[in-house]
Amino acid sequence: MVGVVLIDKPQDFTSFDAVAVLRRILNEKRLGHTGTLDPVATGILPILVGRATRLCDIMPISDKRYIAEIKLGLSTDTYDITGNVLSENEVQCNIDIFADALKDFVGDIIQYPPMYSAVSVGGKRLYELARKGIEVERPARNVTVYSADILEYDDKEHIYKVDISCSKGTYIRSIANDIGEKLGCGGVLTSLRRTSACGFEISNAITVDDARNMSPDELITSLEPALLPYNAIHVTEAQSFRFQNGGELSFDRLSNFERGTEFYRIYAPDNTLIGLGYEKDEAIRLKCLL
Repeated sequence: MVGVVLIDKPQDFTSFDAVAVLRRILNEKRLGHTGTLDPVATGILPILVGRATRLCDIMPISDKRYIAEIKLGLSTDTYDITGNVLSENEVQCNIDIFADALKDFVGDIIQYPPMYSAVSVGGKRLYELARKGIEVERPARNVTVYSADILEYDDKEHIYKVDISCSKGTYIRSIANDIGEKLGCGGVLTSLRRTSACGFEISNAITVDDARNMSPDELITSLEPALLPYNAIHVTEAQSFRFQNGGELSFDRLSNFERGTEFYRIYAPDNTLIGLGYEKDEAIRLKCLL
């Protein structure tokens, strides 16, 4: 059993809840998601199954895309609407002012993780410290926001819906909070939906309820769309057998493949993806089997 299940995570359902549901359905212990979604958020959650869990840290596409709704005039300790209100402020903003402020959060930016996050500092999760009323200095992280496009807006209620494409590790809650600080009125995230993750699109995801009524064969889909950035190598039957048993594939015995990617997709003669390899000493060596 190997592949990925694309879940459309509902609100008030944790990423671990989704994994637990699939573990019961598939009767498979080896499951792992490719990036946590907050309980308040909805959207695509790719869950790797079986041997595919080995790919969690080496997926070539780690970018994400979200539809975020930001409300100005409010600040909370979690940076979203579920937190404790820290301040309520008058807002002097319209769509032009908001759009101008948003431009400063596109490109390479520096973020500080929210206190209510799973980041570890000194061996403790930040949210554990936050629940005790402890605030600590958080390490800055460099992230990239590729684009941020305003989809809808309500200048009267000061609510702005934004389509955000970004790198792995970007906190959309922090963007909402930081825009609010920049405008001097506070800002919180009121809703968040992830529409793309690791090369997979929300249009291909299924609900948790649907998953409960599907067979494993119906649930699990191929990993290939997420691995396409890695160059492909097609091997003979003998080479396939050798590779799957840990043997290396010498460059001088391979044909029609391009070097240059960190890992390589290895295909058997029947075009079955059998694993990933990497270059070392003029040969392709086994990274993991699929």
